[in-house]
Amino acid sequence: MAENMEEDSLPLREDLTCPVCQGIFRDPVLLPCSHSFCRECEQSNWKFSKNCPLCRESYEQNRVVGNLALKNTSESFLRQLNLLTVQNQPNAELCNLHLKPLDLYCEKDEEPVCVDCVSQHSMHRLWSVRDGTAICKKELGFKVQIFEKKVSSYKKLTKKISNTVEYIKHQAGETEQKIKAEFERLHQWLYQEETKRLEALSHDEKDKIDYMHRVIEMTNSDIATITEYIETLKKEMGNEDLLLLKNFQKVKRETEWIEPEQGFPYDALINVGKHVGSLGYKIWKDMKAHVKYYPVVLDPATASPWLELSPDLTSMKESPERLVVPDNRERFDPIVFVMGAEGYKTGKYKWDVTVGDNPKWVLGVCRGDVARKKKFTVSPSRGVWAIGLSKGVYTAHSDERADLNVTHVLEKIRIKLNMDKGEVSFWDGGREKHLITFTHNFDTRIFPIFGPGLHSTPMVLAPGKIAVHTS
Repeated sequence: MAENMEEDSLPLREDLTCPVCQGIFRDPVLLPCSHSFCRECEQSNWKFSKNCPLCRESYEQNRVVGNLALKNTSESFLRQLNLLTVQNQPNAELCNLHLKPLDLYCEKDEEPVCVDCVSQHSMHRLWSVRDGTAICKKELGFKVQIFEKKVSSYKKLTKKISNTVEYIKHQAGETEQKIKAEFERLHQWLYQEETKRLEALSHDEKDKIDYMHRVIEMTNSDIATITEYIETLKKEMGNEDLLLLKNFQKVKRETEWIEPEQGFPYDALINVGKHVGSLGYKIWKDMKAHVKYYPVVLDPATASPWLELSPDLTSMKESPERLVVPDNRERFDPIVFVMGAEGYKTGKYKWDVTVGDNPKWVLGVCRGDVARKKKFTVSPSRGVWAIGLSKGVYTAHSDERADLNVTHVLEKIRIKLNMDKGEVSFWDGGREKHLITFTHNFDTRIFPIFGPGLHSTPMVLAPGKIAVHTS
C-alpha cells in the first residue's frame, strides 16, 4: 500500500520540484513570467542574473510575489512523504527538520544530513555516511596519537623531575656541609647564626622539593586527564556510524586540550650562592682576619657540565669527565660558561679574576636571558659584553671584533660595571691599565659571565677588600 502511494506521488513530486535546487519547493515565489522557484534560489539567482532561470525573461525583483498555494501544497506533500518514510523505516535515524534518513555527511559543518538538506549545504562537500565515518575516525585517530605521544612525553618529564628532586637533596646535603664547616671555623659562639642559616637552607630545600612535587602532581593530573580523553575517543570510535557522527562535535569539544605545555620548571635548583656566598663576611663583619669577601660568586645552576667549581664557588676549571647534573633551563650546555650568582640592575660593581696562564678564556657580563642551550657568537648583539684570549690574541668581543693593544701577558682582569652610566670596562688588574670600555643602555638585569675554557688550571675570583666603618 505504501509502495503504491509512493509511485502515485511521483508526478506530483515533479510538479513540486524547484527547477534550480531540484528539491521540493520551500517558500516558493512567483515571477512575472509565471515560473516559480524557492525564494532562496530566486534570491541567489538575482545576484548574478536579472533573468528567469528557465525562460530567460528579464524581470524586476519587486514584482516577485510569494506563491502561497504552491507553498501549502509543497508542505502537505512533504508531510505525507515524511510519514511514508517513517512507516517504511521505523528504526532509521531521521533529519529533525525533514524527517528523512541521514544518508549524507557534511564535511564543513561536521554533521550528518538528509537529501533535502543538500540545498542548505550547496557550497559544502558532502560524503556518504560510510566515507564520512572514515573521515571522522581518521581525525579522532590522529587525536589519539597526539595524546599518546603527549602522555609519553609527560612520563619522561616526570622521571626527569623525580631525578632532579634527588639532585636537590644532594645539593642540600653538600651545602649543609659547607655551611657547617664555615660556622665551625668561626667557633662555637656563632652557633646561633649557624642554626639560622641551616634553617634557611632547610626551608629552601623543602620549598624546592615541595614545588617539584607539585609539578609532578600537576603533570600526573594532566596524564590522567589525557588518558581519560584517549579512552573517551577510543570508546566513541567504536560506536555505530551515525551515533559517532552525531556525537562527533560534542566529543571534539569535550576532549579539547587547552592546558599549557608542561616543561622543566624554571628556577628549580637551590641557589647555593645565596647560602654560602661571602658567608663569613655576612655573618660577622668584625672578624676581618677570619673571613674573605668575594664581590662575585659563581652560580652552579648555570655551570656547564664540563666545569668543576670549587666548594666556595670562587674558582672554576675543566672537569675530567662530564658531571651528572640536571639539564635545567639555566645551565649552559654545550657551551662552556658559568654565570655569577647575583645580577645587577643599578649601582657600581667591581671584581677581579685571575686567569693565570690559561691560553683561552672569555670574561665579561651578559643579559639574564642569554642563550643557554645552543652555541652563539659572543657579542653585544647576543647580549654579552666581553673580552677574551684565543690563539695568543686578546680580543674585544664587540659586534665588529677588535684586537686589544696588549704588549704583555694579562694574568688578572678587573671588570668594572656601572649600571647607571651603562658602562662596563676592562682593566689589566696587575698594572691598573685600562683596556676597553663598552657602553650600552642596560634595560635588564646584568650578570657576570665566565668562560674559562677546558683547562686544568683554574680561573679564580679574587677576594675583595673589607672595610668596616663605625660611627
